[in-house]
Amino acid sequence: MPTVDGDFDYIIVGGGTAGCVLADRLMADGKARVLLLEAGPRANSLWIAMPAGMGRLFVNHRYNWGFMGQPEPTLGGRELYFPQGKVLGGSSAINGMAFVRGQPEDYDGWRDQGAKGWGWGDVLPYFNELEDRARAPGRGHGGRLSVTDPRYVHGSAHAFCAAAHAAGADANPDYNGAKQEGAGLLQFTIRNGRRDSAASAYLSHARKRPNLRVLTGACATGSCSKAAGPWAWRSSKAARQGSCARPAR
Repeated sequence: MPTVDGDFDYIIVGGGTAGCVLADRLMADGKARVLLLEAGPRANSLWIAMPAGMGRLFVNHRYNWGFMGQPEPTLGGRELYFPQGKVLGGSSAINGMAFVRGQPEDYDGWRDQGAKGWGWGDVLPYFNELEDRARAPGRGHGGRLSVTDPRYVHGSAHAFCAAAHAAGADANPDYNGAKQEGAGLLQFTIRNGRRDSAASAYLSHARKRPNLRVLTGACATGSCSKAAGPWAWRSSKAARQGSCARPAR
């Protein structure tokens, strides 16, 4: 079973959304040597790139861990299905691409409960930095992640919004803007008609640098470190397995 050997300053276990961003950030100075391990394959499938392919990815266990929850007593013992990305880009490569920042009051509530640095005022600059949102005042421009309006809107969507407005809901053309409350159309992480996942938005830039090594089909079982100094990958224990098994329940 092939392995990877060598010394690295950082080893990132999991090439999901956070792993892709972290790989890009760690190599910003061009000095750090980074190894990124991902249990799933590369995100080079047509079904990943094509936004309409999301429905097919929902149950495709090549790219999806397909977790199942425990029986829910309040749901008659049903077990709920929890799709989770198993591919470079993680769940950002298989999700519905809807971009939702969240309710500012939720962030402030987490801050007030002790999550220092998670207030809305703390996270807003990062939202603005990451997104590339055209023609939207108060939003980010030129970031890595493309956030767009739908190119085609079915008449039923307009009818739904009109019904909500008639029932008293405010019209909200940008629920990621000044306020979230109201009725409007979704925004999506799509660039030029293709899904814009963390892999395409961040890892594609990072992989142009020679100090990054990406290993797919790899499950990490352990690592060793020096007594003094950064973590090092001395004797690789990341077996390249082609496809890691789904976790036991």
